[in-house]
Amino acid sequence: MLRISWTAKKTNDTVLEEAHTTSLLISKIRKRQATFFGHVMRREKLENLVTTGMLEGKRSRGKQREKLIEGLTDWLKAGKSLEAIEATKDRKKWRTMIANAVKQGT
Repeated sequence: MLRISWTAKKTNDTVLEEAHTTSLLISKIRKRQATFFGHVMRREKLENLVTTGMLEGKRSRGKQREKLIEGLTDWLKAGKSLEAIEATKDRKKWRTMIANAVKQGT
């Protein structure tokens, strides 16, 4: 479509910008993660503790994995993870945050 050679050293992001589109798969995955995270955070069970990383114990060696909350706060542009956690308590506010992030296409 864009006649980009397979030998051209272009990233997926630059190709998507040239095509004036966004990756629909990534935005769908992020939206589903955000809705699931809101569901888990409204319930105050074990899943809540695991998702926020508030469990006791030692951390494993090596580079630490990115937590779900960190990825979602970056995507939602919520600032701090505490703001995102507090926003999940109000379902309407949480859904508008998700809808705004999906509209921005990030």
